[in-house]
Amino acid sequence: MAKKMAKRDFKIGVVGLGRMGANIARHLKDDGFKVTAVYDMASGLATKVGKELGTQACKNLSDVTAAANVVITVVTDDKGTLGLFGASGDSLLKDAKGTTFINCATISPATHVEIEKRAAKAGASTLEGCMASSITQAREGTLYLMCGGKKSVFDKVLPVLNSMSVNLRHIGSTGKAAQVKALVNMVMNINTAGLAEGLGLGKALGLDLKTLMDVFSQTGANARVLETDGEDMVIRDHECYFSAAHAAKDSGIALKLAQENGLNLPLARATKAQYDRMKRLGLGELDKSGIAELTFPGRKGSKKAAKKKAKK
Repeated sequence: MAKKMAKRDFKIGVVGLGRMGANIARHLKDDGFKVTAVYDMASGLATKVGKELGTQACKNLSDVTAAANVVITVVTDDKGTLGLFGASGDSLLKDAKGTTFINCATISPATHVEIEKRAAKAGASTLEGCMASSITQAREGTLYLMCGGKKSVFDKVLPVLNSMSVNLRHIGSTGKAAQVKALVNMVMNINTAGLAEGLGLGKALGLDLKTLMDVFSQTGANARVLETDGEDMVIRDHECYFSAAHAAKDSGIALKLAQENGLNLPLARATKAQYDRMKRLGLGELDKSGIAELTFPGRKGSKKAAKKKAKK
């Protein structure tokens, strides 16, 4: 039986230093792990975070692998993530034997499976670390983390996973955690869109929205997004924790899975159309709560506002 690795044995690299990746790196550093390398396509960001953490800001992906035995990747989409694991050119897979890659971004299940195959050829291993939380939880190490991949790989990096999360689940084989995450975000996005419509209609009817939200919270209209997004929708505070553009992408992943399995999901399709509309209106980098800009009377994306603009 292989000896369990202690905290001091891990050398961690982080690739993708956006809202989530940078805060994961900060937390692991604070928790006593050795963060030995960071990388981002925006080299200035890598330099800034590297200086903050007192660690190497790498210019090449291969330098991250050379400096680490566990590499956490948080890169937004399938294309970008696959690009990290190229068979030639600069790649995380160069001299990667023995390295474990934990891929945390919300990407297609098939992409996780493909990366696992590529890594295995290089003598490396992979794990899905799908996150169902946001920036604050990444910084505090309180993520809800759903993992997919070989149980032996999960067990090997368990100290790192435990540091990152307060709720940790091994879902199953590679691709399964990404399937669950796609469904989580699909349902969350539907709930967010529904709440925006309910509050928008309440506003149009002249109802007191504080009272309306209180009634929602005590009835079948209650949902987690009421707590996270309700007030933000009313006061138009759309500071980004999970962007509308990401919501559109993730609903798209779920819809592709539905299509592959012969299912029609009209609510998911309608929700994705709303988030796609936000992108077209230049609102894609607002938080997902910004979908209220499409439903509250008089706001930029509301039907009434659009008609008024058209008459001018």
